[in-house]
Amino acid sequence: MNRFKLNQLIGAGAYGSVVRAVNKETGEVVAIKKIKRTYSSWEECIKLKEVQTLRKLNHPNIIKLKEVIRENQELYFVFEYMEANLYQVMKDRDKLFSESKIRNIIYQVLQGLAYMHKTGYFHRDMKPENLLVHRDTVKIADFGLAKETRSRPPFTEYVSTRWYRAPEVLMKSQNYNSPIDMWAVGVIMAELYTFRPLFPGRSEPDEIFKICSVLGTPTRDTWEEGLKLAASMGMKFPQFVPTPLESIIQNASQEAIQLMTDLLSYDPMKRPTASQALQYPFFQVGISAPIPLKYNINSRVQSGKKQTNSNNNSNTEDSSPLTGNKGPTLNVQYQGVKSYPPYPIQQPQQPVYNNASTRSPGNPPPAGTANGAKLFSYSRYKPGVNSSVDKSTVNSKEAPRGSSRGGSGLSRKRLMPRRADNQQTPPSSLYDFNNVRK
Repeated sequence: MNRFKLNQLIGAGAYGSVVRAVNKETGEVVAIKKIKRTYSSWEECIKLKEVQTLRKLNHPNIIKLKEVIRENQELYFVFEYMEANLYQVMKDRDKLFSESKIRNIIYQVLQGLAYMHKTGYFHRDMKPENLLVHRDTVKIADFGLAKETRSRPPFTEYVSTRWYRAPEVLMKSQNYNSPIDMWAVGVIMAELYTFRPLFPGRSEPDEIFKICSVLGTPTRDTWEEGLKLAASMGMKFPQFVPTPLESIIQNASQEAIQLMTDLLSYDPMKRPTASQALQYPFFQVGISAPIPLKYNINSRVQSGKKQTNSNNNSNTEDSSPLTGNKGPTLNVQYQGVKSYPPYPIQQPQQPVYNNASTRSPGNPPPAGTANGAKLFSYSRYKPGVNSSVDKSTVNSKEAPRGSSRGGSGLSRKRLMPRRADNQQTPPSSLYDFNNVRK
């Protein structure tokens, strides 16, 4: 560690801290993550999932682990330095992204996922905080929950941040795989258009309610396996008719709506793979972001050829597809959970768990509730809607762990309610840019 000059604390969490540092020999700026836990042997360090995964992944859109240092039984990860994460970029902007910027961001994310899935891994915790940004480049980070696609089920039920959690995970399926990453990309893509989370559930039942309010109630045609999972849990889906995405995301093109609709399919088998998503018409325009040609998964994706389009004026409005200040004239602020998408007003029927014994062991109701009563208030998200549903029939299935957003990563502390006293402090993500000292 004597080779590095530590400059600035980037962030800290339950698992460690991240600092900005400079290599004294080369002058290269890096980010060093120090793990709080001590390690008595080098073999113990190498067995860490994050180390094993990043040693095998080498792609321009995946964060690069430069070194692993063990010194005095303390473990350090040396990563390439990135300026911010995608959530911070959205939060700091006062104007919406243009579609050309969103196209560049999603294209790079899908390139990284296509390589990752082909290599035999899926991420399991895709969210804006884990997409790091440096100038025009986006990279996937935080592989603490990554798993091999060939791993044998059952898998753990508690993965990914709740707002980006796929329906099969919410329904306690133990046979999920890489399609859960594709669902998260669809949710992130919708958030890039509106600067608002698409499904900001405050608990797992609330998350199911939010998803059904947009996609409609699952049927045998849309997700037969989901109905079986619900029956095994003694649960009934809330009754909704589908809400067209174009009525929620009004600034998205039809090509973008098509991609998001397919990515947000209930049935994981009906979602496109990352390499298939790259072939959608949404990407058949000129792309100004750096494109890793040699990492293309499918030879049919001619990512190196810029195709002309009659609507090319959107590509010239900004030299930087991520951090430029030019964009649509609509002035917005990142509202987070306080500004829910304008869904049509309907009388909701919330998910009802008929059998209280289906609650996971060791998952008591949140503090201040009695037998699961008053778990959440939908009037916060739908002003003027007075639900006639008896919320006392809903049992919380959230374990008292993770952040207020329901995940293992960073919480949006300024936007979310205060964590209950019985919840644990969430572990740190790869980079914590919420506490950057400017």
